[in-house]
Amino acid sequence: MIRFAIEDMMRATGAELVAGDALSCFEGVSIDSRTVPSGGMFVAFAGERADGNRFVAQALRGGAAVAVMTAAPSDEALAAAAECGAAIVRAADDDGEEFMLRLARAWRDANPQWIVVGVTGSVGKTTTKEMLAAGLGALKRVHATSGNFNNLLGVPLTLFGASVEDEVLVVEMGMNNAGELTRIAWAAQPNVVVITNVGTSHIGNLGSREGIARAKAEVVSGLVDCDACKATLVLSDGDDFSTFIAKTFAEPAGVRVLRVGGSSEVARATDVVLDDDGMAQVSVALPHGQTLSGTLSLPGRAMVYDLLSALGAIVALGLPCEAAFDAICAMKAAHMRMEVRQEGDSARVIDDTYNASPSSMAAALDVLCSMRCKGRRVAVLGEIGELGDQAAHLHGLVGAYAAAKPLDMLVLIGAGDARHMAEAALTMGLSEDKLERFDTVAEAVRVMVPLFGPDDLVLVKASRAAELDAFSREVLGA
Repeated sequence: MIRFAIEDMMRATGAELVAGDALSCFEGVSIDSRTVPSGGMFVAFAGERADGNRFVAQALRGGAAVAVMTAAPSDEALAAAAECGAAIVRAADDDGEEFMLRLARAWRDANPQWIVVGVTGSVGKTTTKEMLAAGLGALKRVHATSGNFNNLLGVPLTLFGASVEDEVLVVEMGMNNAGELTRIAWAAQPNVVVITNVGTSHIGNLGSREGIARAKAEVVSGLVDCDACKATLVLSDGDDFSTFIAKTFAEPAGVRVLRVGGSSEVARATDVVLDDDGMAQVSVALPHGQTLSGTLSLPGRAMVYDLLSALGAIVALGLPCEAAFDAICAMKAAHMRMEVRQEGDSARVIDDTYNASPSSMAAALDVLCSMRCKGRRVAVLGEIGELGDQAAHLHGLVGAYAAAKPLDMLVLIGAGDARHMAEAALTMGLSEDKLERFDTVAEAVRVMVPLFGPDDLVLVKASRAAELDAFSREVLGA
Protein backbone atom coordinates (compact mmCIF):
# COMPACT_ATOMS: atom_id res chain seq x y z
CA MET A 1 0.00 0.00 0.00
CA ILE A 2 1.26 3.47 -0.89
CA ARG A 3 3.09 5.36 1.83
CA PHE A 4 4.42 8.88 1.27
CA ALA A 5 5.39 11.98 3.18
CA ILE A 6 2.97 14.76 2.33
CA GLU A 7 5.81 17.01 1.15
CA ASP A 8 6.95 14.30 -1.29
CA MET A 9 3.37 13.88 -2.52
CA MET A 10 3.13 17.63 -3.14
CA ARG A 11 6.46 17.68 -4.95
CA ALA A 12 5.31 14.87 -7.27
CA THR A 13 1.88 16.32 -8.03
CA GLY A 14 2.20 20.09 -7.78
CA ALA A 15 -0.39 20.22 -4.98
CA GLU A 16 -0.17 23.02 -2.41
CA LEU A 17 -0.41 22.79 1.38
CA VAL A 18 -3.48 24.52 2.83
CA ALA A 19 -3.35 23.29 6.41
CA GLY A 20 -1.32 20.94 8.58
CA ASP A 21 2.21 19.56 8.60
CA ALA A 22 3.86 18.67 5.28
CA LEU A 23 6.38 16.47 7.08
CA SER A 24 3.72 14.00 8.23
CA CYS A 25 2.99 10.82 6.26
CA PHE A 26 -0.06 9.04 4.93
CA GLU A 27 -0.63 5.39 4.04
CA GLY A 28 -3.39 4.32 1.66
CA VAL A 29 -5.72 6.33 -0.60
CA SER A 30 -9.48 6.45 -1.09
CA ILE A 31 -11.80 8.60 -3.17
CA ASP A 32 -14.72 7.66 -0.90
CA SER A 33 -14.79 9.53 2.40
CA ARG A 34 -16.44 6.52 4.06
CA THR A 35 -13.60 4.11 3.26
CA VAL A 36 -10.46 6.14 3.97
CA PRO A 37 -8.01 4.01 5.97
CA SER A 38 -6.85 5.38 9.30
CA GLY A 39 -3.81 7.51 8.56
CA GLY A 40 -4.67 7.51 4.87
CA MET A 41 -5.45 10.11 2.22
CA PHE A 42 -8.87 11.17 0.94
CA VAL A 43 -9.01 12.66 -2.56
CA ALA A 44 -12.13 14.76 -3.07
CA PHE A 45 -13.80 14.96 -6.47
CA ALA A 46 -16.72 17.10 -7.54
CA GLY A 47 -18.70 14.16 -8.95
CA GLU A 48 -21.94 14.04 -10.87
CA ARG A 49 -23.97 12.98 -7.83
CA ALA A 50 -22.07 14.54 -4.93
CA ASP A 51 -19.19 16.94 -4.34
CA GLY A 52 -16.53 15.10 -2.37
CA ASN A 53 -15.13 18.41 -1.14
CA ARG A 54 -18.17 18.65 1.12
CA PHE A 55 -17.08 15.49 2.96
CA VAL A 56 -13.51 16.48 3.79
CA ALA A 57 -14.30 17.28 7.43
CA GLN A 58 -16.02 13.91 7.78
CA ALA A 59 -13.01 12.09 6.30
CA LEU A 60 -10.54 13.89 8.58
CA ARG A 61 -12.62 13.23 11.68
CA GLY A 62 -12.86 9.62 10.55
CA GLY A 63 -9.09 9.21 10.73
CA ALA A 64 -7.68 10.47 7.43
CA ALA A 65 -4.22 12.00 7.77
CA VAL A 66 -4.64 14.25 4.76
CA ALA A 67 -7.35 15.38 2.37
CA VAL A 68 -6.72 16.50 -1.20
CA MET A 69 -9.26 19.10 -2.26
CA THR A 70 -10.31 20.22 -5.72
CA ALA A 71 -11.98 23.39 -4.45
CA ALA A 72 -11.39 26.01 -1.79
CA PRO A 73 -11.65 24.47 1.71
CA SER A 74 -14.63 25.34 3.85
CA ASP A 75 -14.30 26.69 7.36
CA GLU A 76 -15.57 23.32 8.61
CA ALA A 77 -12.82 21.47 6.74
CA LEU A 78 -10.13 23.79 8.11
CA ALA A 79 -11.50 23.40 11.62
CA ALA A 80 -11.52 19.61 11.29
CA ALA A 81 -7.90 19.64 10.13
CA ALA A 82 -6.84 21.73 13.13
CA GLU A 83 -8.93 19.62 15.51
CA CYS A 84 -7.52 16.30 14.25
CA GLY A 85 -3.94 17.37 13.57
CA ALA A 86 -4.49 16.46 9.92
CA ALA A 87 -3.44 18.16 6.70
CA ILE A 88 -5.27 19.59 3.71
CA VAL A 89 -3.68 20.11 0.31
CA ARG A 90 -5.23 21.51 -2.84
CA ALA A 91 -4.64 19.76 -6.15
CA ALA A 92 -2.90 21.73 -8.90
CA ASP A 93 -5.53 23.42 -11.07
CA ASP A 94 -8.15 21.63 -8.95
CA ASP A 95 -7.61 18.63 -11.23
CA GLY A 96 -8.08 15.53 -9.11
CA GLU A 97 -7.67 13.16 -12.03
CA GLU A 98 -4.26 14.54 -12.94
CA PHE A 99 -3.30 14.52 -9.26
CA MET A 100 -4.07 10.80 -9.06
CA LEU A 101 -2.08 9.98 -12.19
CA ARG A 102 0.96 11.99 -11.07
CA LEU A 103 0.96 10.38 -7.65
CA ALA A 104 0.56 6.92 -9.20
CA ARG A 105 3.60 7.62 -11.39
CA ALA A 106 5.57 8.71 -8.32
CA TRP A 107 4.65 5.48 -6.50
CA ARG A 108 5.59 3.46 -9.58
CA ASP A 109 8.95 5.30 -9.81
CA ALA A 110 9.54 4.55 -6.13
CA ASN A 111 9.20 0.82 -6.90
CA PRO A 112 11.37 0.06 -9.94
CA GLN A 113 11.54 -3.58 -8.79
CA TRP A 114 7.95 -4.14 -9.88
CA ILE A 115 7.21 -5.91 -13.15
CA VAL A 116 4.05 -4.29 -14.53
CA VAL A 117 1.92 -6.20 -17.02
CA GLY A 118 -0.85 -4.18 -18.65
CA VAL A 119 -3.91 -5.61 -20.35
CA THR A 120 -6.21 -3.75 -22.72
CA GLY A 121 -8.48 -4.62 -25.62
CA SER A 122 -12.09 -4.39 -26.75
CA VAL A 123 -13.11 -7.85 -25.57
CA GLY A 124 -11.54 -10.26 -23.09
CA LYS A 125 -9.27 -7.90 -21.17
CA THR A 126 -10.78 -8.70 -17.78
CA THR A 127 -10.64 -12.47 -18.35
CA THR A 128 -7.06 -12.15 -19.61
CA LYS A 129 -6.19 -10.06 -16.56
CA GLU A 130 -7.70 -12.71 -14.28
CA MET A 131 -5.79 -15.45 -16.11
CA LEU A 132 -2.55 -13.52 -15.74
CA ALA A 133 -3.19 -12.91 -12.06
CA ALA A 134 -3.85 -16.62 -11.52
CA GLY A 135 -0.97 -17.83 -13.69
CA LEU A 136 1.64 -15.39 -12.47
CA GLY A 137 0.34 -15.86 -8.93
CA ALA A 138 1.60 -19.44 -9.10
CA LEU A 139 5.11 -18.07 -9.71
CA LYS A 140 5.38 -14.66 -8.08
CA ARG A 141 3.76 -12.39 -5.52
CA VAL A 142 1.08 -10.63 -7.61
CA HIS A 143 -1.12 -7.58 -7.12
CA ALA A 144 -3.88 -7.20 -9.72
CA THR A 145 -6.68 -4.84 -10.68
CA SER A 146 -9.81 -5.45 -8.62
CA GLY A 147 -13.26 -5.13 -10.13
CA ASN A 148 -13.54 -2.37 -12.70
CA PHE A 149 -10.65 -0.22 -11.43
CA ASN A 150 -9.26 0.14 -14.95
CA ASN A 151 -9.73 3.79 -15.91
CA LEU A 152 -8.04 7.13 -15.22
CA LEU A 153 -8.92 6.84 -11.53
CA GLY A 154 -9.05 3.06 -11.19
CA VAL A 155 -5.52 2.43 -12.46
CA PRO A 156 -3.97 4.83 -9.92
CA LEU A 157 -6.02 3.18 -7.17
CA THR A 158 -4.73 -0.19 -8.36
CA LEU A 159 -1.13 1.04 -8.12
CA PHE A 160 -1.76 2.63 -4.71
CA GLY A 161 -2.91 -0.76 -3.42
CA ALA A 162 0.37 -2.46 -4.34
CA SER A 163 3.05 -2.94 -1.70
CA VAL A 164 6.82 -2.82 -1.94
CA GLU A 165 6.85 -6.60 -1.39
CA ASP A 166 4.79 -7.29 -4.53
CA GLU A 167 6.76 -8.60 -7.49
CA VAL A 168 4.30 -8.35 -10.40
CA LEU A 169 1.43 -5.95 -10.95
CA VAL A 170 -1.26 -7.03 -13.42
CA VAL A 171 -3.07 -3.86 -14.44
CA GLU A 172 -6.21 -3.78 -16.55
CA MET A 173 -6.27 -0.64 -18.69
CA GLY A 174 -9.59 0.54 -20.06
CA MET A 175 -10.53 3.64 -21.99
CA ASN A 176 -13.50 5.46 -23.47
CA ASN A 177 -11.75 8.16 -25.49
CA ALA A 178 -8.53 8.87 -27.33
CA GLY A 179 -5.70 10.06 -25.11
CA GLU A 180 -6.72 8.16 -22.00
CA LEU A 181 -4.40 5.19 -22.46
CA THR A 182 -1.49 7.55 -23.05
CA ARG A 183 -2.05 9.01 -19.59
CA ILE A 184 -2.66 5.63 -17.96
CA ALA A 185 0.46 4.09 -19.51
CA TRP A 186 2.53 7.11 -18.48
CA ALA A 187 1.48 6.54 -14.87
CA ALA A 188 1.83 2.74 -14.81
CA GLN A 189 5.02 2.42 -16.88
CA PRO A 190 4.25 -1.18 -17.97
CA ASN A 191 6.96 -3.58 -19.07
CA VAL A 192 4.63 -5.88 -21.00
CA VAL A 193 1.24 -5.00 -22.46
CA VAL A 194 -1.32 -7.37 -23.94
CA ILE A 195 -3.82 -6.00 -26.48
CA THR A 196 -6.43 -8.75 -26.71
CA ASN A 197 -8.18 -7.43 -29.84
CA VAL A 198 -9.73 -4.43 -31.53
CA GLY A 199 -13.51 -4.60 -31.64
CA THR A 200 -16.35 -2.09 -31.69
CA SER A 201 -16.56 -1.09 -28.02
CA HIS A 202 -16.61 2.73 -27.72
CA ILE A 203 -16.91 3.13 -31.48
CA GLY A 204 -19.43 5.89 -30.79
CA ASN A 205 -16.62 7.92 -29.18
CA LEU A 206 -13.77 6.93 -31.52
CA GLY A 207 -15.56 6.83 -34.87
CA SER A 208 -14.15 3.66 -36.41
CA ARG A 209 -12.29 0.48 -35.61
CA GLU A 210 -9.10 2.14 -36.80
CA GLY A 211 -9.78 4.91 -34.30
CA ILE A 212 -10.17 2.27 -31.60
CA ALA A 213 -6.93 0.58 -32.71
CA ARG A 214 -5.06 3.87 -32.50
CA ALA A 215 -6.47 4.54 -29.03
CA LYS A 216 -5.49 1.05 -27.83
CA ALA A 217 -2.00 1.44 -29.32
CA GLU A 218 -1.40 4.48 -27.10
CA VAL A 219 -0.18 2.03 -24.43
CA VAL A 220 3.03 1.67 -26.45
CA SER A 221 4.06 5.17 -25.36
CA GLY A 222 4.43 4.04 -21.74
CA LEU A 223 6.22 0.72 -22.28
CA VAL A 224 9.64 0.48 -20.61
CA ASP A 225 12.33 -2.19 -20.29
CA CYS A 226 12.90 -4.04 -17.03
CA ASP A 227 15.43 -6.58 -15.77
CA ALA A 228 13.11 -9.44 -16.76
CA CYS A 229 12.53 -8.41 -20.36
CA LYS A 230 12.67 -5.77 -23.04
CA ALA A 231 9.52 -3.66 -23.38
CA THR A 232 7.06 -5.99 -25.10
CA LEU A 233 3.67 -5.79 -26.77
CA VAL A 234 1.68 -9.05 -27.03
CA LEU A 235 -0.80 -9.15 -29.93
CA SER A 236 -3.24 -11.75 -31.21
CA ASP A 237 -2.30 -13.12 -34.62
CA GLY A 238 -6.00 -13.48 -35.40
CA ASP A 239 -6.86 -9.82 -34.89
CA ASP A 240 -7.04 -7.90 -38.15
CA PHE A 241 -5.49 -4.77 -36.61
CA SER A 242 -2.49 -6.50 -35.02
CA THR A 243 -0.19 -5.79 -37.97
CA PHE A 244 -1.34 -2.17 -38.12
CA ILE A 245 -0.54 -1.69 -34.42
CA ALA A 246 2.80 -3.48 -34.70
CA LYS A 247 4.00 -1.62 -37.82
CA THR A 248 2.59 1.81 -37.01
CA PHE A 249 3.26 2.06 -33.30
CA ALA A 250 5.32 -0.70 -31.67
CA GLU A 251 8.16 -1.30 -34.11
CA PRO A 252 8.92 2.41 -34.72
CA ALA A 253 9.16 2.82 -30.93
CA GLY A 254 11.62 -0.07 -30.62
CA VAL A 255 9.11 -2.21 -28.73
CA ARG A 256 9.37 -5.98 -29.10
CA VAL A 257 6.22 -7.59 -30.53
CA LEU A 258 5.15 -11.13 -29.67
CA ARG A 259 2.20 -12.65 -31.48
CA VAL A 260 0.02 -15.42 -30.12
CA GLY A 261 -2.47 -17.67 -31.87
CA GLY A 262 -2.45 -18.59 -35.55
CA SER A 263 0.93 -19.99 -36.50
CA SER A 264 2.73 -18.25 -33.62
CA GLU A 265 5.78 -19.91 -32.08
CA VAL A 266 5.08 -18.06 -28.81
CA ALA A 267 1.71 -19.62 -27.92
CA ARG A 268 -0.77 -21.28 -30.25
CA ALA A 269 -3.61 -23.73 -29.76
CA THR A 270 -3.01 -27.00 -31.60
CA ASP A 271 -6.24 -28.70 -30.53
CA VAL A 272 -9.47 -27.32 -29.04
CA VAL A 273 -12.55 -29.39 -28.18
CA LEU A 274 -15.55 -28.12 -26.21
CA ASP A 275 -17.04 -30.54 -23.68
CA ASP A 276 -20.74 -30.77 -22.84
CA ASP A 277 -20.45 -27.85 -20.44
CA GLY A 278 -18.82 -25.65 -23.08
CA MET A 279 -15.39 -25.87 -21.44
CA ALA A 280 -12.43 -25.92 -23.81
CA GLN A 281 -10.13 -28.91 -23.70
CA VAL A 282 -7.02 -27.35 -25.20
CA SER A 283 -3.46 -28.18 -26.16
CA VAL A 284 -1.05 -25.25 -26.46
CA ALA A 285 2.28 -25.24 -28.28
CA LEU A 286 4.93 -23.07 -26.61
CA PRO A 287 8.56 -22.26 -27.44
CA HIS A 288 11.24 -24.97 -27.47
CA GLY A 289 8.77 -27.67 -28.48
CA GLN A 290 6.83 -27.57 -25.21
CA THR A 291 3.15 -28.58 -25.29
CA LEU A 292 0.69 -28.16 -22.42
CA SER A 293 -2.79 -29.67 -22.29
CA GLY A 294 -5.73 -29.11 -19.97
CA THR A 295 -9.37 -28.09 -19.63
CA LEU A 296 -10.37 -24.53 -18.86
CA SER A 297 -12.99 -23.95 -16.18
CA LEU A 298 -14.50 -20.99 -18.07
CA PRO A 299 -16.99 -21.76 -20.86
CA GLY A 300 -16.46 -20.87 -24.50
CA ARG A 301 -13.95 -21.13 -27.30
CA ALA A 302 -13.16 -17.43 -26.90
CA MET A 303 -11.47 -18.23 -23.59
CA VAL A 304 -8.72 -19.99 -25.53
CA TYR A 305 -7.68 -16.69 -27.13
CA ASP A 306 -7.50 -15.08 -23.69
CA LEU A 307 -5.42 -18.02 -22.47
CA LEU A 308 -2.97 -17.58 -25.34
CA SER A 309 -2.65 -13.86 -24.61
CA ALA A 310 -1.91 -14.56 -20.95
CA LEU A 311 0.66 -17.23 -21.81
CA GLY A 312 2.27 -14.85 -24.31
CA ALA A 313 2.90 -12.34 -21.53
CA ILE A 314 4.33 -15.07 -19.29
CA VAL A 315 6.64 -16.19 -22.10
CA ALA A 316 7.67 -12.56 -22.62
CA LEU A 317 8.84 -12.44 -19.00
CA GLY A 318 10.91 -15.58 -19.47
CA LEU A 319 8.94 -17.48 -16.82
CA PRO A 320 8.04 -21.19 -16.87
CA CYS A 321 4.52 -21.86 -18.07
CA GLU A 322 3.60 -25.23 -16.54
CA ALA A 323 2.45 -24.06 -13.09
CA ALA A 324 0.89 -20.95 -14.60
CA PHE A 325 -1.09 -23.02 -17.11
CA ASP A 326 -2.42 -25.32 -14.38
CA ALA A 327 -3.46 -22.34 -12.24
CA ILE A 328 -5.27 -20.75 -15.18
CA CYS A 329 -7.14 -23.97 -15.92
CA ALA A 330 -8.30 -24.12 -12.29
CA MET A 331 -9.51 -20.51 -11.99
CA LYS A 332 -13.19 -19.65 -11.68
CA ALA A 333 -15.19 -17.05 -13.57
CA ALA A 334 -15.29 -13.50 -12.27
CA HIS A 335 -18.69 -12.33 -11.03
CA MET A 336 -21.09 -11.44 -13.88
CA ARG A 337 -18.56 -12.49 -16.54
CA MET A 338 -19.62 -15.78 -18.16
CA GLU A 339 -20.48 -16.94 -14.65
CA VAL A 340 -22.52 -20.16 -14.76
CA ARG A 341 -24.83 -20.50 -11.76
CA GLN A 342 -27.82 -22.51 -10.61
CA GLU A 343 -29.63 -22.17 -7.29
CA GLY A 344 -31.98 -24.89 -6.11
CA ASP A 345 -34.72 -25.42 -8.70
CA SER A 346 -33.81 -22.36 -10.73
CA ALA A 347 -32.79 -22.42 -14.35
CA ARG A 348 -29.07 -22.63 -15.03
CA VAL A 349 -27.90 -19.08 -15.79
CA ILE A 350 -24.91 -17.86 -17.77
CA ASP A 351 -24.54 -14.41 -16.21
CA ASP A 352 -22.50 -12.15 -18.49
CA THR A 353 -24.10 -8.86 -17.56
CA TYR A 354 -21.00 -6.89 -16.64
CA ASN A 355 -20.43 -5.52 -20.12
CA ALA A 356 -21.09 -6.19 -23.78
CA SER A 357 -20.04 -5.47 -27.35
CA PRO A 358 -21.37 -6.95 -30.59
CA SER A 359 -18.51 -9.44 -30.79
CA SER A 360 -18.84 -10.52 -27.15
CA MET A 361 -22.58 -10.95 -27.71
CA ALA A 362 -21.82 -13.35 -30.55
CA ALA A 363 -19.26 -15.24 -28.45
CA ALA A 364 -21.73 -15.58 -25.58
CA LEU A 365 -24.40 -16.93 -27.94
CA ASP A 366 -21.87 -19.48 -29.16
CA VAL A 367 -21.28 -20.59 -25.58
CA LEU A 368 -25.01 -20.89 -24.90
CA CYS A 369 -25.42 -23.16 -27.90
CA SER A 370 -22.37 -25.30 -27.09
CA MET A 371 -23.40 -26.25 -23.56
CA ARG A 372 -25.46 -29.28 -22.60
CA CYS A 373 -29.11 -28.52 -22.00
CA LYS A 374 -32.06 -30.81 -21.24
CA GLY A 375 -34.60 -28.02 -21.44
CA ARG A 376 -34.80 -24.81 -23.46
CA ARG A 377 -31.94 -22.61 -24.59
CA VAL A 378 -32.91 -19.01 -23.93
CA ALA A 379 -30.94 -15.88 -24.80
CA VAL A 380 -31.88 -12.77 -22.83
CA LEU A 381 -30.10 -9.84 -24.44
CA GLY A 382 -30.11 -6.18 -23.51
CA GLU A 383 -28.81 -3.14 -25.31
CA ILE A 384 -25.15 -2.29 -25.94
CA GLY A 385 -23.87 1.16 -25.05
CA GLU A 386 -21.39 3.57 -26.64
CA LEU A 387 -21.96 2.51 -30.26
CA GLY A 388 -22.80 6.01 -31.50
CA ASP A 389 -24.31 6.36 -34.96
CA GLN A 390 -23.55 2.70 -35.67
CA ALA A 391 -25.81 1.50 -32.88
CA ALA A 392 -28.76 0.54 -35.07
CA HIS A 393 -26.57 -1.35 -37.55
CA LEU A 394 -24.54 -3.20 -34.90
CA HIS A 395 -27.59 -4.13 -32.85
CA GLY A 396 -29.11 -5.46 -36.06
CA LEU A 397 -26.08 -7.65 -36.61
CA VAL A 398 -26.50 -9.10 -33.12
CA GLY A 399 -30.15 -9.85 -33.82
CA ALA A 400 -29.29 -11.52 -37.11
CA TYR A 401 -26.59 -13.62 -35.45
CA ALA A 402 -29.02 -14.71 -32.73
CA ALA A 403 -31.56 -15.74 -35.40
CA ALA A 404 -29.00 -18.11 -36.89
CA LYS A 405 -28.46 -19.93 -33.58
CA PRO A 406 -30.56 -22.90 -32.41
CA LEU A 407 -32.41 -20.98 -29.71
CA ASP A 408 -35.73 -21.97 -28.20
CA MET A 409 -36.40 -18.38 -27.22
CA LEU A 410 -34.85 -14.95 -27.74
CA VAL A 411 -35.77 -12.31 -25.17
CA LEU A 412 -34.77 -8.73 -25.94
CA ILE A 413 -34.88 -5.97 -23.35
CA GLY A 414 -34.70 -2.23 -23.96
CA ALA A 415 -36.80 0.65 -25.16
CA GLY A 416 -34.35 1.77 -27.86
CA ASP A 417 -31.97 -0.35 -29.90
CA ALA A 418 -33.57 -3.63 -28.80
CA ARG A 419 -36.07 -3.10 -31.57
CA HIS A 420 -33.26 -3.20 -34.15
CA MET A 421 -32.19 -6.57 -32.79
CA ALA A 422 -35.77 -7.78 -32.97
CA GLU A 423 -36.35 -6.54 -36.52
CA ALA A 424 -33.13 -8.12 -37.79
CA ALA A 425 -33.85 -11.43 -36.05
CA LEU A 426 -37.30 -11.66 -37.62
CA THR A 427 -35.94 -10.62 -41.02
CA MET A 428 -33.38 -13.42 -40.85
CA GLY A 429 -36.08 -15.99 -40.20
CA LEU A 430 -36.56 -16.24 -36.44
CA SER A 431 -40.10 -17.38 -35.74
CA GLU A 432 -42.27 -14.76 -34.07
CA ASP A 433 -43.34 -17.26 -31.41
CA LYS A 434 -39.70 -17.55 -30.30
CA LEU A 435 -39.22 -13.80 -29.80
CA GLU A 436 -40.20 -11.68 -26.80
CA ARG A 437 -39.32 -8.01 -26.34
CA PHE A 438 -39.75 -5.83 -23.28
CA ASP A 439 -38.98 -2.18 -22.65
CA THR A 440 -37.83 -2.70 -19.06
CA VAL A 441 -36.06 -5.31 -16.97
CA ALA A 442 -38.91 -5.28 -14.45
CA GLU A 443 -41.43 -6.13 -17.14
CA ALA A 444 -39.25 -8.95 -18.47
CA VAL A 445 -38.80 -10.35 -14.95
CA ARG A 446 -42.53 -10.33 -14.29
CA VAL A 447 -43.40 -12.19 -17.50
CA MET A 448 -40.42 -14.45 -18.15
CA VAL A 449 -38.96 -15.59 -14.84
CA PRO A 450 -41.99 -17.72 -13.83
CA LEU A 451 -41.65 -19.64 -17.11
CA PHE A 452 -38.13 -20.97 -16.49
CA GLY A 453 -37.49 -24.43 -15.08
CA PRO A 454 -34.42 -26.24 -13.71
CA ASP A 455 -33.64 -27.89 -17.06
CA ASP A 456 -33.50 -24.57 -18.92
CA LEU A 457 -30.23 -22.81 -19.80
CA VAL A 458 -30.51 -19.02 -19.84
CA LEU A 459 -27.87 -16.60 -21.13
CA VAL A 460 -28.26 -13.08 -19.76
CA LYS A 461 -26.04 -10.47 -21.41
CA ALA A 462 -25.94 -6.71 -21.99
CA SER A 463 -23.90 -3.63 -21.28
CA ARG A 464 -23.68 -2.80 -17.59
CA ALA A 465 -25.93 0.23 -17.96
CA ALA A 466 -28.81 -2.05 -19.01
CA GLU A 467 -28.85 -3.50 -15.46
CA LEU A 468 -29.69 -7.02 -16.58
CA ASP A 469 -27.86 -8.38 -13.54
CA ALA A 470 -31.21 -7.82 -11.81
CA PHE A 471 -32.78 -10.29 -14.24
CA SER A 472 -30.13 -12.90 -13.41
CA ARG A 473 -30.72 -12.47 -9.70
CA GLU A 474 -34.46 -12.93 -10.11
CA VAL A 475 -34.02 -16.12 -12.16
CA LEU A 476 -31.71 -17.51 -9.48
CA GLY A 477 -33.91 -16.33 -6.63
CA ALA A 478 -30.90 -14.54 -5.19
